[in-house]
Amino acid sequence: MNKSLRQLFTAVITLFVVLGLSSTVIMAFRADTLNADARNRRGLYAEYGTPRGSILASDGTVIAQSDPVSDSFKYQRVYADGATYAAVTGYYSITSRSDRGLEASRNSLLSGQSDSLWLDRIKSLFTGSETKGASIETSISPALQKAAMEALGDNEGAVVAIEPSTGRILAMASTPSYDPNPLAAHDGTSAISAYQTAVNAQGNPMLNRTISEHYPPGSTFKVIVAAAALESGQYQSDTMIPAGSSYTLPGTVTNLTNTTSQAAGSNGQISLKDALTWSSNTAFAQLGVKLGNATIGEQAEKLGFDKPITVDDSGSGDTAITATASQFPNTSSDDKLALASIGQGDTVITPLQNALVAAAVANGGKLMKPTLVDRVRGADLSVISETKPTVMSQAFSQNTANALKDMMSSVVSQDAPSLQLSQGVAAKTGTAQIGNGDRIDGWTIGFAPADNPKIAVAVVIHNVRGFGVSTAGPVMKRVMQEALK
Repeated sequence: MNKSLRQLFTAVITLFVVLGLSSTVIMAFRADTLNADARNRRGLYAEYGTPRGSILASDGTVIAQSDPVSDSFKYQRVYADGATYAAVTGYYSITSRSDRGLEASRNSLLSGQSDSLWLDRIKSLFTGSETKGASIETSISPALQKAAMEALGDNEGAVVAIEPSTGRILAMASTPSYDPNPLAAHDGTSAISAYQTAVNAQGNPMLNRTISEHYPPGSTFKVIVAAAALESGQYQSDTMIPAGSSYTLPGTVTNLTNTTSQAAGSNGQISLKDALTWSSNTAFAQLGVKLGNATIGEQAEKLGFDKPITVDDSGSGDTAITATASQFPNTSSDDKLALASIGQGDTVITPLQNALVAAAVANGGKLMKPTLVDRVRGADLSVISETKPTVMSQAFSQNTANALKDMMSSVVSQDAPSLQLSQGVAAKTGTAQIGNGDRIDGWTIGFAPADNPKIAVAVVIHNVRGFGVSTAGPVMKRVMQEALK
């Protein structure tokens, strides 16, 4: 072989080696990155070329599905009554793929790419049939979800309803909301425009207020302080504690007052039960200082504070639905502790967290892990997975729960009779000042029936005038009425 042929042979072999290595890198090592690249139209067509699984409400109502269409994407994602369920479903788009909600947390199952669907993919390979995604059956009650959305109306607010004994989320409503359908359009320009419109809309409708927004809890936090007092062993429902018509925050000239004369007690004293019944600021501020930051903080942590709470996670590398951590401040300052103990100052909470507080009282102190998915079914309707109730913590004792239930029932019978139902309701209202004139965040949390709880609810109405009982109270009552029909 002459020199020229050897050089040519070497060059050809080198090119084959380079080609082999580059193909290996692309197909093996960079496959996932390239598939996820938004510019990869081939991957996008492949995703849309197979029917994505449906998302269903607890009664079988389909709230998201993929319908056949005649364009190049083959299937169009459709959201029935989209704005009602947007906080639950999220959306699926050609511009951002799965985004928020169950579309993101169960993406691999919905798309048919989950490891748990390997057998279905093998069957499709040999039979030539198209791969189909799994269906997600949620715990959401359409009746409760619609009642919550209608009751919230044009307000900025949120509702979370939970089954106390299991942790199943029955309603997750956030207003204002958005319609996912325009975001799922197959025209990229149209989809991007719809996204920009939703993002820039007044009230930030794409914000899921149930899990992603903090609010000062106001007097609803007094339930947690009362629990800490009872759990300490130093207090009973009838224990007399300092109250009075006003209380000067330690080290300051700032005076706390009450909204009712009953909250002051008699001769500067009030029972713990009456302090919660009449929502005594002066009593709970002093009680918080007496108990100390560590005691209240420990009780709050047992109820889920200070760490994110996972609501749904497929465990397949998808984006979990996670609630932002609620926070009780770690402070050595008694004036700040006094404010934090009445749900003001640096204490902040999500609506989900406040629903969990009510649910823990309703369930005898046992806090169940909140869940959004009941089961997952394959394309052949076989059950792939089913959610089992899981204890999140024993937040407090049965005795403490019984005492709190009695106190919260007293709130309704004595201070907030407008919240009463024939089945019996236990509740706590809250009116949190938000530093904007007379604007407040209105809260109501509670459960019903009081003696045999089936539903626990938390409601917040943001930036309104009035009181929690009159702003959030009717929303809670509407949802409970629907649940107890």
